[in-house]
Amino acid sequence: MSDNQANAPGQGWLDIIRRPCLEAFASAFAEDVALVTSVASGPIVGPVGVRHFFDATRAMYDPIAFVHETSAGSRTCLEWKGKFQGQDVAGITILCRNPQGRIEGIQLYHSPYEQVLAFSAELARRLEGKLIPLPFPGH
Repeated sequence: MSDNQANAPGQGWLDIIRRPCLEAFASAFAEDVALVTSVASGPIVGPVGVRHFFDATRAMYDPIAFVHETSAGSRTCLEWKGKFQGQDVAGITILCRNPQGRIEGIQLYHSPYEQVLAFSAELARRLEGKLIPLPFPGH
């Protein structure tokens, strides 16, 4: 990986998300990590649920790219842009780390509103049977 790639916005987060096995993935998170997102009506708790969520969402974007990263103390803010079902989507991912450096909280927000609804519906379909209960409206 070149220095430019290593310093690209979101590269550290992408490296975690792309870890090939659950054990390596889970090592980046606190056991009770909670993902709160605008595309679900409740939190997704634990590394296994978070893994299912990101495995599903990675396959849903046509392209997605992080465009800006800011870190201060235990927080990292990642701005991103992409396409979902041929339409523009954008958002922000906020990672919160505990004193041991593990991610204990993830906040993930999508926009515009129409994309939030469409993304949520498709995500619920893809995660059915993998997350119990499904944290989506109407499920």
